[in-house]
Amino acid sequence: MTDNLVQLRTCPRCGGVYSGHGAVSRTDNLTVICPDCGTRGALESIGVDETEQEKIFDTIHSAKFDC
Repeated sequence: MTDNLVQLRTCPRCGGVYSGHGAVSRTDNLTVICPDCGTRGALESIGVDETEQEKIFDTIHSAKFDC
């Protein structure tokens, strides 16, 4: 029998709690951050402004609950 344990982690960038796979920070290429901070870092690196980032996150988060 296997245990289905969910490991919770705290993101060092935003302080939020997440489960699942993290992302590697683009700042130092070592620190594991939450998926949202990883996505935000990628969007910032290509010049997406904060308003557009929020629209993207709204779409991402609403899609997670449609499955």
